[in-house]
Amino acid sequence: MIFITAKFRIKPEDADRWPEITREFTAATRAEPGCLWFDWSRSLDNPAEYVLVEAFHDDAAAAHVQSDHFKTAQKTLPPHLVATPKIVNFQVPQDDWSELGELAVE
Repeated sequence: MIFITAKFRIKPEDADRWPEITREFTAATRAEPGCLWFDWSRSLDNPAEYVLVEAFHDDAAAAHVQSDHFKTAQKTLPPHLVATPKIVNFQVPQDDWSELGELAVE
C-alpha cells in the first residue's frame, strides 16, 4: 500500500471549520475503490494544524490525484492554508495497520 501522512497549517480563522471545509473532499476520497483510510486529526499542541493519515492500494494513489474531487481540492483548500502542506509517503508491504506489540492489551 501507499501510506501517506501530511501536515496542514490552517489559517487560524479557518481552523475550527477545517472539518467542514474538507468534508466533501474527505467523503469523496473515502468512497474511492482503492482508499484504505483517509483520517484527519487535530494537533494537541497547535490547534491550527491538522494531520492527515491516508492509505491506498498501490495502484489507487495515482487515480486519487487524478480524480475530479482532488483537482477541486487543489483549488479550494490552499486559500485556507498558511503554508504548503508537508508530506511523507512510503510504499509498504501490507494492507492494514499492524499491532503495536509494546502496548499490547491482554
